Amino acid sequence: MTTEMFDPPVGGLLREWRRRRRMSQRDLACSANVSVKHLSFLESGRSRPNREMLLHLAACLDIPLRHRNELLGASGFAAAFQKRSFGEPAMSPIYRNVEVVLAALDPNPAFAMDRHWTMLAANRAVAHLVAGAEPMLLRPPVNVLRLLLHPGGLAARVVNLAQWRTHVTTRLRRQIEVTGDLALVDLLEELRDYPTPPGNVAPEPDDESGMIAIPFRLATIDGILSFFNTTTLFGASVDITVSEMAIEAFMPADAGTDAIMRRVSVSGETRHAVRLSDSLVNS
Repeated sequence: MTTEMFDPPVGGLLREWRRRRRMSQRDLACSANVSVKHLSFLESGRSRPNREMLLHLAACLDIPLRHRNELLGASGFAAAFQKRSFGEPAMSPIYRNVEVVLAALDPNPAFAMDRHWTMLAANRAVAHLVAGAEPMLLRPPVNVLRLLLHPGGLAARVVNLAQWRTHVTTRLRRQIEVTGDLALVDLLEELRDYPTPPGNVAPEPDDESGMIAIPFRLATIDGILSFFNTTTLFGASVDITVSEMAIEAFMPADAGTDAIMRRVSVSGETRHAVRLSDSLVNS
């Protein structure tokens, strides 16, 4: 009598995520405090995991919340994490806090975005940053990376375009490795196809050893602005939408940029802040 083995969906998903994290079965078994044999049986289908074990392994693998739901579904369990829209009453505290953070960062440009780099909200200073971009790139839903790197967006004014494009695409590749998101793979291919705008041939620095971070340098009518970018995530989130949202801020890299942004803010040269609304959310 022979026992026919099969590769169940949940076992294949566990193995795929383990390999994406570059972990051996022994690595994951040690992290999850289970035996290598038990983990092997789970991946091969000889054992079926319960709900608690799946969530435990998903946490050890740092699997995004939406994919943890997929893992549960593949084993016949109900989803553990909700995905709410910003219009729901339960999201009001997040809504208000995002607006508070963006307003507090003014006069420095800052915006909230989702997992696909779609802009959800922005403060007043962002309007000064994106002035002159083609209207089609500013029409919701606005994709931040297209706006930054498209020839009709900011690319023609980014002084260190080659350096900045390498930084952004490297960050995007890392995000793809972590999430396995095919939409981000398509976005990366699109960005790679963008031509270098005519006239953008500024030489890159030969020696970056003295740099503390790669700056974003943008030519404007007020002079060259230089920023360091920072990313803020919501910790301990159990909602998919919140877990995938980030606040990106551009902080002055020199005193001249700081002075220009403060002057622009005081003089009222920027438009009103873009508010969170369902029309801006790319669900």
